[in-house]
Amino acid sequence: MSVELVTKFSKYVDEQFKAESKRNLLTNNDYDWIGAHIVKVYTVTTVSMNDYDREGVELTDGRWSRYGLIEGLDATTQELPLKRDRSFTFVIDKLDNEETGDILSAAAALARQVREVIVPEVDSYTYGVMCDGAGVKPDAMVLTADNIYEAILAGNTAIDEAEAPETNRVLLVTPATYTLMKRNPDITMETDIGQAQRQLGVIGLLDGCSVIKVPANRVPADFGFMIAHPSATVAPVKLEEYKIHIDPPGLSGNLVEGRVCYDAFVLENKKNGIYYQASQAAAK
Repeated sequence: MSVELVTKFSKYVDEQFKAESKRNLLTNNDYDWIGAHIVKVYTVTTVSMNDYDREGVELTDGRWSRYGLIEGLDATTQELPLKRDRSFTFVIDKLDNEETGDILSAAAALARQVREVIVPEVDSYTYGVMCDGAGVKPDAMVLTADNIYEAILAGNTAIDEAEAPETNRVLLVTPATYTLMKRNPDITMETDIGQAQRQLGVIGLLDGCSVIKVPANRVPADFGFMIAHPSATVAPVKLEEYKIHIDPPGLSGNLVEGRVCYDAFVLENKKNGIYYQASQAAAK
């Protein structure tokens, strides 16, 4: 006599590992897109200093000035139009959900969509814009354990020369670059950081920069590392809307829809606050 053994399925779903977003550490939301699809940012020039002339100089209109010749200020405009308007939709049949022990619940599926699809897409796009728009981009180089520290110091020096703020700088690396850093005997990262920073993804401090690590699939293929001050990049998310429709017309179950309108912009006057070092494969 044969006995059929019961096959038991776990109600827990084998979820994918997905890293949380860290882009808020590298960007800002200083401009407001509410009620507008395009934001215009004005860049105003300055004038040179003069020696004060106690005798005065004659101006073109016949007047005299002891402060020097009068110059006008130029104002240029950088337009920031939101270009990324993305959406998704999927359906969960009521019977499918019931017969799988509710593991297809709409709320869980929506959370999974945000974590595994939306966050990686927005991150990848933002980091790509920052790398393309970086004001300082040296030639690609073969990064090794021996030269990684000097390369990072050179990047921070370049941002120093651009007079970017010394606080809140972020060093963005991939796991491969981070491995090179750990193999360099001259690199000693300060790891005594607050819990709040750790929760945001900071793994240490190096040369005044908060070090964060992201998967290689969220940065350009030739990514080595990037040093950035958050004031240089505006990364708005104008609309983030998710809906779960229960038993809509024509469907027995849940219809899930979502829309995300976002973009990223490197500000022209602050682009030198981003240093991007591309990596070159070693010759074989």
